[in-house]
Amino acid sequence: MSKRIAVMDLGTNTFHLLIAEGSASDYEALVHQHDSVKLGEGGINKGIIQQASYDRGIASMQKFHTEIRKYNIQDVKAIATSALRNASNGQQFIDDVADKTGINIELIDGEQEAEYIYRGVKLAGGMSGQTTLIMDIGGGSVEFILGNQYSILWKQSFEIGAARLMDKFHRTDPIPQDSIHALNSYLEEHLTTLIAVAAKYPVSALIGSSGAFETFAELTERKKGGSFDLQLKNYDFETDDLLTLIETLITSSHDDRKNNEGIVPIRVDMIVVASLITRFIIQRLGIQNACMSTYSLKEGVLAEMMDSQ
Repeated sequence: MSKRIAVMDLGTNTFHLLIAEGSASDYEALVHQHDSVKLGEGGINKGIIQQASYDRGIASMQKFHTEIRKYNIQDVKAIATSALRNASNGQQFIDDVADKTGINIELIDGEQEAEYIYRGVKLAGGMSGQTTLIMDIGGGSVEFILGNQYSILWKQSFEIGAARLMDKFHRTDPIPQDSIHALNSYLEEHLTTLIAVAAKYPVSALIGSSGAFETFAELTERKKGGSFDLQLKNYDFETDDLLTLIETLITSSHDDRKNNEGIVPIRVDMIVVASLITRFIIQRLGIQNACMSTYSLKEGVLAEMMDSQ
């Protein structure tokens, strides 16, 4: 049965609104908006949403509410993740949104976030029967899911998102070598469980879930003289080409990235630490194949909502 729904993914950097109708396996996106809210700006590692970020978040939710009313949608789900999970004024933000818009934000933990991401990536059809590692680099957290098209073998959310790492390690641009070494040591220390599990279940491929990987795909296609089609659900990289691109991004200056039309403004700075995380995972786990899924958390939530009736 066809149904019309609204899903909001309220991330640390970006708020997304997806209004769609149809079924989980065959839906039409009526509205797909994203706002660069930067909810974690200036406060991500202090556990507080700063006032300017708070105000941008409220304004974004009011705008989304207008769209939802325009389409007369009753079936609405707003999902909040790392930034709101860990902010001392996160509940206040949730209460303010409910008061101003009537939208009830659901705060989910990292395990549920990983579950939704897996479901979204699976919906895109890029998984196989072989063991695959899904990585979703958010601003506040990074989710890793080990599994195949049939089930999840292991999943965990780590509070090592791009906004957090940028605040800790990327204070000078271009990022200096000692900061890169410090960041790699930090990842080695914080990802011990992932490294152990990957040794138990050798990984055939890495799937990057939207975000920074969309920028990697866009830059890869521009180098070939084309542009990345966001209508694609999945995209395969040549791993050596991806690592070469990543090296270029890591050594680039802010102005290099800002003047690159293939990098959207929200990712101009965070793409550096996202590149470092990606390189660490590929090299540390010996991954030979890398690809990208344009589907992520919001598509996983959409699938659950559409399948529920």
